[in-house]
Amino acid sequence: MSKFSRKDVGAAALSFPSWAYLVFFFIIPVGLVLWYSFGYKPDLFTAHSNSILSFDRYIEALDPTFLSTFINTLQIAGLGTLICLLIGIPFAYWMAVKVPVKWRGLLVALVLVPFWTNFLVRTLGWQIMLAPEGFVSDALQNLGVIGGPIEILYTRAAVQLGVVYNYLPLMILPLFVSLDRAGASLREASRDLGGNRWRTMFHITLPLAAPGIISGCLLVFIPLMGDYITASVLGGAQGNMVGQLVANQFNSAQNWALGSAMAVMLMVFILLTVAIVGAIYLIIRAILRFNRRVLIEEPAS
Repeated sequence: MSKFSRKDVGAAALSFPSWAYLVFFFIIPVGLVLWYSFGYKPDLFTAHSNSILSFDRYIEALDPTFLSTFINTLQIAGLGTLICLLIGIPFAYWMAVKVPVKWRGLLVALVLVPFWTNFLVRTLGWQIMLAPEGFVSDALQNLGVIGGPIEILYTRAAVQLGVVYNYLPLMILPLFVSLDRAGASLREASRDLGGNRWRTMFHITLPLAAPGIISGCLLVFIPLMGDYITASVLGGAQGNMVGQLVANQFNSAQNWALGSAMAVMLMVFILLTVAIVGAIYLIIRAILRFNRRVLIEEPAS
C-alpha cells in the first residue's frame, strides 16, 4: 500500500507542471473573464465592477455590429483555413513523400522560420510590402503588370493574405507528420493492385492523413477567429474582426465587462462552429462507410 502511495505521489509530482500551467494560464484567466462578464462599467473612470451581477452585458454584446463582425470574422477564418489546407496538403505531401529523408529536417526548420520573428513584426512587413508606394507596387508597375499603385492595403483581401501567411505553418506541420507516418508500403500496395496516383491519393493517403487534416484545421481556425493584430494592421475598417472589438473594449473604451461578455460569446460561437462542422464530418463519414459496406456486401449476395 505504501509502495502504491509513493508511485501515486511520484506521478502527481511529474504531472504538476502541466496542471499548474493549465490552472494559471487557462482556467484562472478564463474564469476571470467569465466573472467580469457579469459585471458592469460603473462610471467613466472605472473599467469594471461586480457589485451587481446580471446578463445585461451579453444582451449588449448581441447587437448588429457584433453579429455582422462575427459573420465577417467567420468568413475570413473559414476561407483562410480552406486556403491553408489547399496549399498545405500538396506541400506537406511533397515534403513527406517526395523529398529525401536527409532533407526533411531542413525543410521543417524552414517552415518554422517565420515563427522566429514576432507576429506583429511579420504583419508589419506585409503592410510595408502591400503599401501603394511599396517595392511590390513599384516592381509590378515597372513590369507593366499594373497601370498604377496597388490598392490592396486596408482591405479584406489584405487581411485574408495576411492570415494565410501567418497561419500556414500551423497547417503544414501536422499534415507533414500525418503524411510522413502514412507508410509508403500502403501506397506501394495500392499501385501494385492497379491504383493510379489519384486513386492512391484519395483512397489511401488522405484517409490516413485525416488526423493531421483535422488537427491542422483546428490549429488554424481557432486562433484565426480571435486574431486582431492582422486585421488591425492590414485591414482597417474593411477587415474588421471580432478580436478588434474585444480588444477595443478593454483598451480604448475601458469597458471590461462588455469586452469580457464579447470574449465569452466568441469562445462559445467558436465551440459551436467546431461542433457543427465536426458533426457534419462524422455524418458524412458514416454515410460513406455505409455505402462502402453495401458495395462490398452486394456481390456476395
